[in-house]
Amino acid sequence: MRPTAVSMETHTEPFDVEAVRQHFPILQRRINGNPLVYFDNAATAQRPRCVMDAVQHYFEYCNANVHRGVHTLAEEATSAFEDARSRMRKFLNAASNREVIFTRGVTEGVNLVAQAFARPRLNAGDEILITHMEHHSNIVPWQLVCEQTGAILKVLPINQRGELRLETLDELLSPRVKMFALGHVSNALGSINPVRDLIASARAREIPVLIDGAQAAPHLPIDVQALGCDFYCVSGHKMYGPTGIGVLYGRESVLDSMAPYHGGGEMIREVTFKKTTYNDLPAKFEAGTPNIVGAIGLGAAARFLSEIGREQIVDYENNLTNYALQAVSSIAGLRMIGTARHRLGVLSFLLNDVHAHDVGTLLDQKGIAIRTGHHCAMPVMDFFCVPATSRISLGLFNTCEEIDYFVESLAAVRKMFA
Repeated sequence: MRPTAVSMETHTEPFDVEAVRQHFPILQRRINGNPLVYFDNAATAQRPRCVMDAVQHYFEYCNANVHRGVHTLAEEATSAFEDARSRMRKFLNAASNREVIFTRGVTEGVNLVAQAFARPRLNAGDEILITHMEHHSNIVPWQLVCEQTGAILKVLPINQRGELRLETLDELLSPRVKMFALGHVSNALGSINPVRDLIASARAREIPVLIDGAQAAPHLPIDVQALGCDFYCVSGHKMYGPTGIGVLYGRESVLDSMAPYHGGGEMIREVTFKKTTYNDLPAKFEAGTPNIVGAIGLGAAARFLSEIGREQIVDYENNLTNYALQAVSSIAGLRMIGTARHRLGVLSFLLNDVHAHDVGTLLDQKGIAIRTGHHCAMPVMDFFCVPATSRISLGLFNTCEEIDYFVESLAAVRKMFA
C-alpha cells in the first residue's frame, strides 16, 4: 500500500501558492543559472518578508534591552518581545504566557528539561524512554543525564516502514520509567507519530512526556493542552522564523517545581551574597539578555502561518506530498527510506549505488537544494543499514511544477551513472 500524508478536512478557501511564494524574496534567486528550487525545509525553512520586516523594524526603531528600562525604546522593545510570547502561546494553545519559555531552539529546550527537570528526579536504575527515530538533539541530552545519574536509556523500536512498534510500548513503559521523550515527526523519515495516544499511555502511568515538535510546528496545528504533554519544544528556523530562537512549552505546575537551568540576570528576584531568590515564570528560565530580535521574528513567523491558516497549510502540503510520492515512484532504481502510512513531506531515498552527496551536488547544478547525509539521525541510518540518504523536505511555498523538475533532474542524474 502506498504511504499517504496526513489527511484533514479540506478547507473551503483555495490555497494560492503563487501568492504565498511572493512573501519569500529568496525564491527569486537563480542558482547556477537555474531558478532556485528549495527542498531543504526540514533543515531550515526560508524567511517570509514579514519576518525580515519585523527584525529590521526592531533594529531601526526600538533597539533596546527588555524588562529593565523606563525609556521609550526599552518599553517598545519589551512590548514587542512579550507580544511575541503571546503569539507563541496562541500558536501552541498554551494556557498562559508563563508556560512559554524562549530558548535557542529545540536542542536547548531538551537540555533544559533533561538537566532542570529530569536530573534531580533520577536515581541509578531509573529509565528514560526515547524512540529509535529521534534526532540527535533528543538523544544526546538524555545520554548525558544518564551518565550523570546512573539512569538507563531505553529505546522504543521502529519497523521497516519507519513507524514505531507500538506493540512493545506497554512493556517498555515500566514503573522504572521516569521520562518519555519523543519526536512528533521524524526529520529523517517524515513519519508522524501518534503522540496523543502515546502521551495518554504515559500519563496513565504518571510518566512525564516531552515532545520534540521541531518538524511538526511548521506543518501541523499544535494544541499542547489537547495533547496533554508536559513539555513541547519548537525551533524558530524550522517554522519560517530566525535561527537561534525557539520555545519550550511547559505545564505551569511542572515549571514551577523546577529549579533554574542558568543563573544570571533576569531570572532573579533578589540577590545577596548569602542567598538568591528566583523570579516568577517565565523569567526564571530566561537568564541574561534574551534573543530579543529572534523572538520578535519568531512571533512574526507564527502570525504569518496563522494568517495563512494552519488547516489550509495541512491540506496543501498533504496534496503536495502525495504528488511527490507518486512522482518519484516513476524513477527506476529509487528506494524510499521510510514509508510510514501517516507522514509529512519529508522523502528520504537512495538512487541505485549513487552516493547521496553526488546526488545532492549534481542537483545543485540544476538549482535544486536538497539535504544529504545522516540528517542528525545516525541510529535511523544504522537501522536501515545505510550510511546516508538524499532527502527532500517540502514547505508551503513548494509546487508540483518544482517536483516535476526535480524528478526530471533526478532521472538525468541516474542516467549519468547508468
